[in-house]
Amino acid sequence: MISRRRFVAGASLGTLAAAAGFESAAAAGFAVSTGMVDITPDIGYPMAGYGVDSPRISQGVNEPLTARCTVIWDSGTPNVIVTADVLAFGHTMHTDIRNRVVALGVASSDFVLTATHTHNGPVLIEKLTPFAAYTIDDQDPEIVAYSNWLDDAIVSLVQSTLAAPRTPCTLDYTVLDEDFSRNREGLSYVERDVPVLVARQNDGTPRAVLFGYGAHPVAANLQYTFDPDYPAEAIKRIEEVAGPTFAQFLTGPAGDQNPSDVSNGFAGSDGFGDDLGRTVANAIGAPGRPLTGPIGSVLSTVALPLDITDNPGNLTAVRNAYAYRASHPGYAGYYQRHAQQMMAQITAHTFATSVSLPIQRWSFGGSPGLDILFSGGEIVSGYAVYLRARHGGSQGLWVNGYSNEVPCYIPSDELLNHACYAGGWDTDFPGIAGGSMTVYGYLGHFRGKPTSTAPDGVEQILLSAIEGIL
Repeated sequence: MISRRRFVAGASLGTLAAAAGFESAAAAGFAVSTGMVDITPDIGYPMAGYGVDSPRISQGVNEPLTARCTVIWDSGTPNVIVTADVLAFGHTMHTDIRNRVVALGVASSDFVLTATHTHNGPVLIEKLTPFAAYTIDDQDPEIVAYSNWLDDAIVSLVQSTLAAPRTPCTLDYTVLDEDFSRNREGLSYVERDVPVLVARQNDGTPRAVLFGYGAHPVAANLQYTFDPDYPAEAIKRIEEVAGPTFAQFLTGPAGDQNPSDVSNGFAGSDGFGDDLGRTVANAIGAPGRPLTGPIGSVLSTVALPLDITDNPGNLTAVRNAYAYRASHPGYAGYYQRHAQQMMAQITAHTFATSVSLPIQRWSFGGSPGLDILFSGGEIVSGYAVYLRARHGGSQGLWVNGYSNEVPCYIPSDELLNHACYAGGWDTDFPGIAGGSMTVYGYLGHFRGKPTSTAPDGVEQILLSAIEGIL
């Protein structure tokens, strides 16, 4: 676990300043600096987000894809958050970017990398598994080259934003309301929160805005032109209506949340984004609740168990189940390709039996203060409902998903109790991976807790780990 309240253990502020060229005698209080870079691939590059039997090749650009960076300076110490218009970062890219940002002098717990989760962005290495999801070799040179370029572009963005002019500011927080999300798995939880953190210049005008919402960025549905979906339209509207400010979107606990209508293409996506953007822009003219420093931060990982019995007899049965899927044309192509991969992993005994998930917390002072939780994975809304109820409601806790790396969906026991996409299993062979766990490339689904005496499963282990850092 990596934790920081103001200074990094084993390193003084002066050491960090020397490493990154920061001012050695920074003024007390908050300041903000911002930056962005276009990350749109060339036309003809394959697109991510939907399982296809032939690669979905881009034919144009509806809206550019960007990576955005906000640095909140806390008495000279940088707290860095980057959001990129991609589906998800896997472990390799996340780890490499983090290590390189830390080398710039940023404490690891003070750096957050997030994906907006647009489904009309570029294919990256690892996640989703390119072969199973997109019929693309997992080591395709074009995919590896773009992923490496994006890695460099994000590190350069952080470096340039750290060196950009800093605007002294105050911070304030408010929670607004939106209503275009729905629970696509049929549960009662529907995300409505729009958390908003505003950095204001000394005259009170907004200089930078971090805002979020819990709805899958799939409003435009499957397209053949690159597009960041509704978050980008919301950003455009905020920056247009609120004046010269910089906006950045964070995707909330949207694993089981979809926009209410995904049938109207780019017009529908733009409509949702316009509505969300105006909701934020019209509210931030007046300050929300003041926040104070120092900013505290914690970064940790938790191992979540897959429901896999690793013995020869069971693995033989599992292999037979996958052989059936691989050879029967009634299954979706991504089920068949996943089955081929799992048979090979059983033979080589290289399959994962658990999933490592990063969890992170930033905390601010105030009356009351604010905790921002950044969970890896496609975390579902039930976790946010539970955690907000225990930690001051929406005013006290802001819950985000798709942070740092996205190994797979993170279902609750409610979802594991019935076959569904987010739950990761299907009715044909309930003991093996199905639904989302096929395109994410796992042998089995998560272990749940079916009875009070059963070993803890994904829900109990994750909640315990999160409570440990809040």
